[in-house]
Amino acid sequence: MKDQLVIYNTLTRKKELFKPLVEGKVGLYVCGPTVYSNSHLGHARPNITFDLLYRYLTFIGYKVRYVRNITDVGHLENEADESGEDKISKKARVEQLEPMEVVQKYMNTFHQNMRELNVLPPNIEPRASGHIIEQQQLIHSILKNGFAYEVNGSVYFDVEKYNEKYRYGKLSGRNLDDIKTNTRQLEGQDEKKNPFDFALWKKATPEHIMRWPSNWSDGYPGWHLECSSMSTKYLGNVFDIHGGGMDLTFPHHECEIAQSTASQGKEAVRYWMHNNMITINGQKMARSLGNFITLDELFSGNHEMLEKSYSPMTIRFFILQAHYRSTIDFSNEALQASEKGLERLFTALETLEKLPVSEQSTVDVAGLKEKCFAALNDDLNSAVAIAHLFDGARMINSVKAGQQKISDSDLKELKSFFHTVVFEILGLKPETAGAQNGSNEIVNKIIDLVLNLRLEAKARKDWATSDKIRNELNALGVEIKDTKEGFEWSLK
Repeated sequence: MKDQLVIYNTLTRKKELFKPLVEGKVGLYVCGPTVYSNSHLGHARPNITFDLLYRYLTFIGYKVRYVRNITDVGHLENEADESGEDKISKKARVEQLEPMEVVQKYMNTFHQNMRELNVLPPNIEPRASGHIIEQQQLIHSILKNGFAYEVNGSVYFDVEKYNEKYRYGKLSGRNLDDIKTNTRQLEGQDEKKNPFDFALWKKATPEHIMRWPSNWSDGYPGWHLECSSMSTKYLGNVFDIHGGGMDLTFPHHECEIAQSTASQGKEAVRYWMHNNMITINGQKMARSLGNFITLDELFSGNHEMLEKSYSPMTIRFFILQAHYRSTIDFSNEALQASEKGLERLFTALETLEKLPVSEQSTVDVAGLKEKCFAALNDDLNSAVAIAHLFDGARMINSVKAGQQKISDSDLKELKSFFHTVVFEILGLKPETAGAQNGSNEIVNKIIDLVLNLRLEAKARKDWATSDKIRNELNALGVEIKDTKEGFEWSLK
């Protein structure tokens, strides 16, 4: 299947057959979080999207070096015009902490949330503050090649000079004339040649806590610089895939392309992949807009917009049910639909383990597998792959009901297929496997106990007690089906 994977390349605006630079190996870089507050639902999407990519590339046989950074310096409040306070320094001032205390605090919660969502850790997780020398070296190269200039201890990228030889705006589809028209000159930025030039190194003001010595001034690197430096340090001057949210296309990733090209005369990234946004009432979910719900709030239900709590696997399934390049609008109804869908999928997996076998099959397991993997090979279309899994669930239920038959070899193949796609590729896991779901095991045992008491009541022909137990459990959302062996139950 290595030769069948097609991905959408934002740079060329089309789907392309994926061919790595080095046969059998993939270099993957993804923009990680700026750690100054708790992660929210919007942050879950890129991490789950590129976890799916990482898992699938590994499954089809590639050796993947996955690098995902931590931004702990240089990300200013106003991203577009690079003004305002450093986000981490501001949080440190507000919480009366050292900046690196803020970084550690929110990096720890980010990692915990990722574990809960069953997101695999990257192979390398570099921090911007740990790569100041590499960033300074990159600035020296850009200056040497004539695409940057120094003013009053700060260094800026000369976009107009760069655009004379290369094209600035090729990733986002913008041209420099439009950028000029839509960029306003801000007070305090008159040291730039042009307002659309961006900082490679900023001279620190006296009150700025996070600073490092350099040939230009005591200061700190620009936000865009870190990814150019760290991606090429760990993946080489040219590497396969760079991922991130669609909101990073401009200016962050556009500036990355310019920096890499200006320093080495060629682009560093071969395939650019971007996931779309999660919205609330049609508006992007973002910390800067104040319309976000943190992952901890989702897991606990402690937010005014939430009707109940939602498990990490429900959140993961909610995100995977949409193609990564489509928007997802948050609603309680959508999350609850995902919750029920996930339950149906795991109920099918449980049923799969108990199916009777026949000498011949009337089900098409090979066709199911082919369609599911074709969807994943088509730009990671998890939405269509999951739809085929539900086709498989209906196949399982029809065999259970005696409407279709399955042979021993096909049953083994179907079990292997479901386990591979659900657990290894989609990264889903039964809710009872999570640390927070230990209580679910107790609930399951209690329901089994009560239903066994109902069986005893039926054996005594105590129909009133039997009906009372059934009705009370139904009212609590427990669906009961009487069988020859005793009973089966599921949650509505």
